[in-house]
Amino acid sequence: MMLRAVVLILQDSLPKRQDTPPRSTVVATRNDEPMGVGGISQQVMSSAKTRSFAYLTVKDRTPQILTRAIDTLHRHKSEFFEKHGERGVEAEKKAISLLSKLRNELQTDKPIIPLVEKFVDTDIWNQYLEHQQSLLNESDGKPRWFYSPWLFVECYMYRRIHEAIIQSPPIDDFDVFKESKDQNFFESQESIIALCAYLQELLRTVEDLDENQLKNEFFKFLQISLWGNKCDLSLSGGETSSQKTSVINSLGDLEPFILVNDMEHLWSLLSNCKKRRGKAPVIRVDIVLDNSGFELVTDLVLADFLLASKLATEIHFYGKTIPWFVSDTTVHDFNWLIEQVKRSNHKWVSKCGVDWENHIKMGRWVYHDHMFWTLPHEFCAMPQVAPDLYADLQKAHLILFKGDLNYRKLTGDRKWEFTVPFHQALSGFHPAPLCSIRTLKAEIQVGLRPGQGEQLTASEPNWRTQGKYGIFQFDGPL
Repeated sequence: MMLRAVVLILQDSLPKRQDTPPRSTVVATRNDEPMGVGGISQQVMSSAKTRSFAYLTVKDRTPQILTRAIDTLHRHKSEFFEKHGERGVEAEKKAISLLSKLRNELQTDKPIIPLVEKFVDTDIWNQYLEHQQSLLNESDGKPRWFYSPWLFVECYMYRRIHEAIIQSPPIDDFDVFKESKDQNFFESQESIIALCAYLQELLRTVEDLDENQLKNEFFKFLQISLWGNKCDLSLSGGETSSQKTSVINSLGDLEPFILVNDMEHLWSLLSNCKKRRGKAPVIRVDIVLDNSGFELVTDLVLADFLLASKLATEIHFYGKTIPWFVSDTTVHDFNWLIEQVKRSNHKWVSKCGVDWENHIKMGRWVYHDHMFWTLPHEFCAMPQVAPDLYADLQKAHLILFKGDLNYRKLTGDRKWEFTVPFHQALSGFHPAPLCSIRTLKAEIQVGLRPGQGEQLTASEPNWRTQGKYGIFQFDGPL
């Protein structure tokens, strides 16, 4: 009853402040912000406006995710005892206490506090928090959950979850989201079997395909990867979000829901690289991953096809260094999934797992992680914050950015007009030709035709947040 009372108090108090300029407005009007149409600086998204998707995320979904994390720790109490004795039980209690404190801070809109546990990124995070503080007027006090940039507070919450775990040895390597990710994979078995079987049948004849046939298959695997992005456990608050029907059979029905379709540009770029391969023997495609589970399978199937079709000779995958946004891929998730696929009782699924493991052994597939992907910075800050990562991405012929969080960081999580060109919203970020592949689950979308966004809003007010629509949005030489 106490928890419900806190939520109700919060709901009653926030609308009274919605007409007051949110604190994040200061962030959006400083001199170094990218300029929008007509030279007007673009405001960053925040949850200050009630009934916005950002507000509902901070008010409802994030406490739900924290509650599930606490419940997961509690259910593993006996396991911690078996492994570590009383130290494991005490660590479980400490982690739950820290997460409960975090949930209370969020629900009561407390000031956002610095990180305390030393980790590789702690100083960078605290410097970023100081920067947010410096952007506020003196009367505004400290950055708070409901009146700070949405991207910042959402990333901060997941970083605090990680802090709660690493402050609780000997369970400091426990992933509170692993069960949900594993469940997504196991509940999607029918679709995984269909995908792997389709891929293996195609690989038998891929070298005999003419150019048009190869192009059609390329488009098919791109769309499979796109719709795999629907399986996002942070959007569902950690509840199951698996793929129980075959995506392959639905591609024709789903095509009308692709709002920006730059697949032709991707084909042109990679097929030209293939034709010039004598001059440059390496064709490198980088995939900045999003969700583990079924979506990761769709990305690996696409990557396997790229190698088999010789549209790429190397695939570099980028994942998260720590558990992130519930279902984002870590190196453990990446290796675990390939091992599960390899052990499958289905011959075509198992064959995929064996092939994928071999790609890794032979260096055709390379997995990277970097702390930048779990910092709150937008991607245009990468050359300054993570110059080593930016230099690595510059080696790619094409970078595919999967999912919604990557899109928000590409575009700075700002309230751009629908027709603002994607290139402009990138604010100078361009290590190599790149493409966003996402289903829409946040309120940002640029690069639409005049009137397209308004027409969608009139017919479907929540079109930007349901995961119903998708994009292939390219930036690079045409």
